[in-house]
Amino acid sequence: MAGATNLSLASGRKTSVATQEPRWLRYTLIAVALAFIAFFLLLPLATVFYEGFKKGWQVYVHSLVEPDALAALKLTLLAAALAVPLNLVFGLAAAWSIAKFRFPGKQLLITLIDLPFSVSPIIAGLIFVLLFGAQGWFGPWLQEHDLKIIFAVPAIVLATTFVTFPFVARELIPLMQAQGTEEEEAAITLGASGWRTFWRITLPNIKWGLLYGVILCNARAMGEFGAVSVVSGHIRGETNTLPLHVEILYNEYQFAASFAVASMMAVLALITLIAKSFLEWRVQQQMSKKED
Repeated sequence: MAGATNLSLASGRKTSVATQEPRWLRYTLIAVALAFIAFFLLLPLATVFYEGFKKGWQVYVHSLVEPDALAALKLTLLAAALAVPLNLVFGLAAAWSIAKFRFPGKQLLITLIDLPFSVSPIIAGLIFVLLFGAQGWFGPWLQEHDLKIIFAVPAIVLATTFVTFPFVARELIPLMQAQGTEEEEAAITLGASGWRTFWRITLPNIKWGLLYGVILCNARAMGEFGAVSVVSGHIRGETNTLPLHVEILYNEYQFAASFAVASMMAVLALITLIAKSFLEWRVQQQMSKKED
């Protein structure tokens, strides 16, 4: 018995030694990762704030509070506020269907969810122009009823929703598949209704994954450029979001103003990153409690 124990300990030591990389390799990999982050993330971020404040605090503040910038900010927040709830409902319904049920076309639905990842946002914008533009499929009907979608807020919301709808679904599908259906089946067997099962069993189990997907979706919605650029018409003060407003300012050689507005987007991204890190920490805490 003692010999078997010693053999097991020796085997454990050999395994740990075999899986432990040399110190020089570990430090090299860490240095490469840190250098990559510094060059491609921290340096551009610092440059944005440096250029934004280059001409002084007054120019910076004026660039943020001037009417076109405020209109772009409001439109960006509006598009995200409408697109994110739509994607939340779709992602939750799609993930629930895929993870909990068997039906014909299930694999096709999974493939279609990934479509925005494989299609260029510019192509997505052109699709909406072909559908709702003046010469598009529904263009004459929209003109007859005095409805405007392209070069207006509805098109921006549609384009934003299209490019962001995989995020919530893709976050929930593997989570709900891993959880299985045992708890829901037990609740239904005990007499719980479908909605009661959803609110008491399904939703609490996926709440952190759902919030994580919403945060990623919101970050993508606020930073979308390609699809929105095609359908917006670049009407200053009306259909320009923050990314489009930055582009216009830069093309007009208003570099300090463009970087000032870009810094506002960077702050929104940092807030999103903090929220994401907080959720990851909460998930780890919850998993630790379950293990204990």
